[in-house]
Amino acid sequence: MNIQCPYCLQAVTVLVDTGVYEYTTLIDDCEVCCRPIEISYIVEDGVVSSLSYNIIEGNEN
Repeated sequence: MNIQCPYCLQAVTVLVDTGVYEYTTLIDDCEVCCRPIEISYIVEDGVVSSLSYNIIEGNEN
């Protein structure tokens, strides 16, 4: 999936596991600025039905 990094605003690709069937949260680093992004998602019937991502407090600068 492609998202926009909440720090540097560049488009980045994140990999999510669609084999899980529950609410999942993971931390992935931006490919461009290397800052950590908290990614939360829900998978229903093998498809991501909800996705959100946020900065991690203390890494804004």
